[in-house]
Amino acid sequence: MMDVSNESTVTEFILVGFEQSSSSTRALLFALFLALYSLAMAMNGLIIFITWTDPKLNSPMYFFLGHLSFLDVCFITTTIPQMLIHLVVMNHTLAFASCLAQMYLVFGVGVAECILLAFMAYDRYVAICHPLSYAQIMSRQICVRLVSTAWFFGLINGILLDYMTFRGPFCKDNHIENFFCEAPIVITLSCGDPQFSLRVIFADAIVVLLSPMVLIVISYARILMSILGRASSSGRGKTFSTCASHLTVVIFFYTSAMFSYMNPRSTHGPDKDKPFSLLYTVITPMCNPIIYSFRNKEMKGAMVRTLGRSSLAQAWSV
Repeated sequence: MMDVSNESTVTEFILVGFEQSSSSTRALLFALFLALYSLAMAMNGLIIFITWTDPKLNSPMYFFLGHLSFLDVCFITTTIPQMLIHLVVMNHTLAFASCLAQMYLVFGVGVAECILLAFMAYDRYVAICHPLSYAQIMSRQICVRLVSTAWFFGLINGILLDYMTFRGPFCKDNHIENFFCEAPIVITLSCGDPQFSLRVIFADAIVVLLSPMVLIVISYARILMSILGRASSSGRGKTFSTCASHLTVVIFFYTSAMFSYMNPRSTHGPDKDKPFSLLYTVITPMCNPIIYSFRNKEMKGAMVRTLGRSSLAQAWSV
């Protein structure tokens, strides 16, 4: 990949982003995205802290949730700080190597999150349908292996997609009509025929997105069968409430990712790409901790305990 970049006449890209907006609009967007980024970092950071330190949250579900929040922190930090800088400065250039690295991290973390969401669905299936064997099936060692698997396939997949994106020389227009280096847009700037690379990325998206989706659908289909087989309606509601947060996160993430990477490029454009890019790079990482914390009594209790200890420590220090 480094040889390709050396042969290329394009040594940097220009992220168009929101540069065509007025100065007042960019200032408003800067304040909005800074607030969203700060909220996402604070909420995900709090979840990481309490899931890794609170002894009452030592179940596999919270182990996975902590790693999901860590992935969200990595994901949002890969794109948003750069966008914030470009909203206040006139220079929107990005070095070739920086674009390659950013795209690799977006792919690696995004794929790892897809796989982790599938493992979280499987965890809910085991907890609800096989409660007596849950501790044995979802042991700490197994959970660590599942998280490691998600990271491994994410990082390996990032290498493949980076290669397919940057395998050809770039000597055309270097303007990227988005606020970060998104693969389908960058590929169209290549001098060669982009169709092969686009088809490979499309096929990869089918495997990466639909394979975990199959596991999620199967897991929840069996959960639904188990819930409907129970006599108590209150028991059904309580059981399904533990899955509602995860389902909401899955719908948010998969809808935006499928639109971005599984639709023909002819149906895309800057006005369509940016909203969906914002959805899975900003809104979803921000909403994940909110969804899980507000719909989970144990999470709310842990947050109250953590914030209470912090307030008490500050009072003692004063």
